[in-house]
Amino acid sequence: MKTPEIWPQDDGQPVSCVEKLKVLEENWQEVQDVLRDAFEDAVLMGVSEQVMRDRLADLVTALVSPRQGSGA
Repeated sequence: MKTPEIWPQDDGQPVSCVEKLKVLEENWQEVQDVLRDAFEDAVLMGVSEQVMRDRLADLVTALVSPRQGSGA
């Protein structure tokens, strides 16, 4: 999956800082690689593809915002 071209902020404006965009792109690639590896390993070890997809989606859904508790 291609890195998103635009990273919208809460106000809808895109992140424009070059360094932030670089970090976002690197993180996106790293997450893709790790998820792909975990998915492929699970499927090759006999886990249902749909179950693994669902569990990975649940993992993302369960992420807690770093802003939580900061009043934001």
